[in-house]
Amino acid sequence: MKNIRTPIVAVLGHVDHGKTTLLDKIRKSKVAAKEAGGITQHIGATEIPIEIIRDICKDIWRPNVELPGLFFIDTPGHKAFTNLRKRGGALADLAILVIDINEGVMPQTEEAIAILRAFKTPFVVAANKIDRIPGWQSRENEPFIKSYAMQEDFAKMNLDTKLYELVGSLYKFGFSSDRFDRIKDFTKTVAIVPVSGLTGEGIPELLMILLGLAQRYLAKNLRLQVEGRAKGTILEIKEERGVGVTCDAIIYDGTLKVGDKIAIWGKDDVIVTNVKAILRPPPTKEMRVESRFIRVDKVTAAAGIKIVAPNLEKAIAGTEFEAVESEEDIRKFRERVKREYEEVAIRTEGEGIVLKTDTIGSLEAMISELKSHGIPIKKAEVGEVDKRDVIDVSTNKEEVNKVILAFNVKVLPEAEEEARNYGVKIFEGDIIYSIIDAFVKWRDEARTIKEKQKIEALIKPGKVKLLKEFIFRRSKPAIIGVKVLAGELRRGSELIKPDGSKVGEVRSMQKEGKNVAIAKAGEELAIAIEDVTIGRQLEGDEILYVDIPEKHAKVIERELFDSLDEETKKVFLEYLEIKRKENPFWAK
Repeated sequence: MKNIRTPIVAVLGHVDHGKTTLLDKIRKSKVAAKEAGGITQHIGATEIPIEIIRDICKDIWRPNVELPGLFFIDTPGHKAFTNLRKRGGALADLAILVIDINEGVMPQTEEAIAILRAFKTPFVVAANKIDRIPGWQSRENEPFIKSYAMQEDFAKMNLDTKLYELVGSLYKFGFSSDRFDRIKDFTKTVAIVPVSGLTGEGIPELLMILLGLAQRYLAKNLRLQVEGRAKGTILEIKEERGVGVTCDAIIYDGTLKVGDKIAIWGKDDVIVTNVKAILRPPPTKEMRVESRFIRVDKVTAAAGIKIVAPNLEKAIAGTEFEAVESEEDIRKFRERVKREYEEVAIRTEGEGIVLKTDTIGSLEAMISELKSHGIPIKKAEVGEVDKRDVIDVSTNKEEVNKVILAFNVKVLPEAEEEARNYGVKIFEGDIIYSIIDAFVKWRDEARTIKEKQKIEALIKPGKVKLLKEFIFRRSKPAIIGVKVLAGELRRGSELIKPDGSKVGEVRSMQKEGKNVAIAKAGEELAIAIEDVTIGRQLEGDEILYVDIPEKHAKVIERELFDSLDEETKKVFLEYLEIKRKENPFWAK
């Protein structure tokens, strides 16, 4: 047991779906009531010893549990995972995805799913707020199976319907899921545990499934040598009254002692400092709101702590720290963290957008999501958006790639000015899915407009009949009435005869005394034709075709043919036949 550290469990979900309330029920606290608007603003961490879990799960407890407890991380929105990194990837071993069973999958739920998928983190779904299911009779702190068995059929049916909808929603994201008691292999199927953070129903099964997953499937990863030097992740950098700048952190491996020298990744370089004090909240107490910390001489993973040390001002939240003893340790730490960053970051000469984020974790998650959308990336780095980013992205050929996505970072004034000069679009925000959605929507609209402009610029098929009874002038230019039989006729179009011989350019068009630029099938109007004399080159009663440039004909045949109406298709095929009599390879 001494070699098995406490599993780290991240709690994710949409705002107001009950993440903190659920944890409050487990730790018997009221953190949710103390938060602004009831919304988690900062990352919180709570250690729940195995004795407390055993008491909650007493009715369904299995004696073969060897873990020392569970360490929960309560997460606000986008910070759910992206700021929580350790060596080799995500900090959390497992996750609980909290979903209000009555509301289902919401925008931030989608974001959480995307992050879990990107980091390949096993998770359990807590289908929360079953106490609000119509007809449900709540039973305080009961296991779900026991409470479900005592419900009326009406309430069971309502719950089952909601669960089926949830299973369907998760399937759309590529996850097979089912109610926990119907699952044979928890490694292949996501367990859905109906719970109530308010009444405590279902929480015993939720905790037992987490323990089972951690012990059975993650045992190899959890058997860490916790006697070694400390490794951890910085959650937040804070200014504490009377203490100075401190950092809230999670130790995920090893042991940290007062007086230890630690290396932290900072804004400019590695920061090396000495631990002056370690403050730890009591068991079941939440780091975020706890004011009565216990001073300890040392702490062993996994644990949430507050570190007091000099020179923390430039430390970056979401990055790692490590206890070091020598210059060689510091050098290795610098090289490793730099290498890990370079492995995630992207810099190419190719076509693509520029991505800037606040942490390595958010960079990794955003890159994964952008790639899943098929969005090309030219450069992806941690840091503020500056002038160089604008210049880099402005060299793209496609307008839809002259874009910078700025996730939770500042856009410097000089960058904003350069963006206006270079026509670069910047999308800012602090929620992954909303930035990507806004960009994709803009990109698709821009492409639609460009495609529309491209189509409008094409010379399209047209067939006209000259009306001999409406000859207004025979030459310089010839002016005659025509009827558009199919397709369209535009000012500036060249006309040809059915034998392929050229007639001349349509210089102008008038209908009912007004100039027009385009005429559609069925319309009659007068046109002026350059370089032709009626009575010589034309008799005045011919059928003529619009002469389509070869490049335009290729686009129409390959991309637009199916969108043409039947008569226009027929005219286009007639035109192709005319041209290919002269040259069989024309527009092929």
